[in-house]
Amino acid sequence: MTYVASHTLAAGQAAEIKLKETVASYMSASLITLRRGMKAGDARAHMLGQLRDDDVPAQIFVTDDSGFLHGRLSLKTLLTERNDARPVCELMQPIDYSVEPGQLRRDVAPELQEKSPDTVPVVRGGKLAGALYEREIASLIRDEETDDAQRQGASLPLDTPYLATSPWALWKKRLPWLLLLFAAEAYTSTILQVFEEQLEAVIALAFFIPLLIGTGGNSGTQITSTLVRAMAVGEVGLRNLGAVLRKEVTTSVMIALAIGLVGLFRAWMLGVGNEVALVVCLTLVAITVWSAIVSSIIPMVLKKMRIDPAVVSAPFIATFIDGTGLVIYFNIAKLVIADLA
Repeated sequence: MTYVASHTLAAGQAAEIKLKETVASYMSASLITLRRGMKAGDARAHMLGQLRDDDVPAQIFVTDDSGFLHGRLSLKTLLTERNDARPVCELMQPIDYSVEPGQLRRDVAPELQEKSPDTVPVVRGGKLAGALYEREIASLIRDEETDDAQRQGASLPLDTPYLATSPWALWKKRLPWLLLLFAAEAYTSTILQVFEEQLEAVIALAFFIPLLIGTGGNSGTQITSTLVRAMAVGEVGLRNLGAVLRKEVTTSVMIALAIGLVGLFRAWMLGVGNEVALVVCLTLVAITVWSAIVSSIIPMVLKKMRIDPAVVSAPFIATFIDGTGLVIYFNIAKLVIADLA
């Protein structure tokens, strides 16, 4: 019995959290609506009679007697119409964008940011259920941006404000991702063990490991952040993979050449020898380009698999590039340094 009660409570909490992430939790049900058969004069008086506070909507929705949404009418048009006998249906504009109560916040936030509407009708089965006004739209977008920031930091989004969240709740949100990333990072130590002989033969190679894997991770994070945002607003998708790869690889080659020269100069300053300096330079170029390829493909593949790329991309790519970057580094070293051949 205890298990059933606990399970039911957990399911209820999950459902409540899910509801908070839908349009229904943000929409306002306090609406000023007009009937499409009204005359302009009657509609104006009806609208003024429904005002209850200082929040005057810029758009008023027009419905029929059954509540089905037919259009929208700007407040300015209604107030400036001189012909009081003119029907509202002749003044209204068609609805060009609407949302449904059950839509998830993460699905509508990018469109709201792109379109920047002042009022959005919330429609259920063709009937007007509510509306998102400027205040609700701003709140929805802000909450989604907060969740995205937390996800990109490899943490589950908080259900309550930060100061109201207990350390225990933070522990539960952060630990699963940290354990997963810890397990993924563990393979880098295996790679170092495989190339132990090269490190012992040329100890100077160890000096540049943090620099190299850090550069790859930083480069990947830059691309991922830009690409995830572009996917969220519908600018790119898997169909654009070729164009994205061409753009990012071209950009990364230019960046890689600049970083490679800086790395060469840094290695020369440390006095590690020409061979090691050349290895560092070539590795920086290779890792930067490799990072661009990986960071262009993985977010799109995750999106196709219906996995939120904002959650997985940045930490996974950084971890993946850490290990593969070491493999690239030591293999270039074997090719360049005679003592390792």
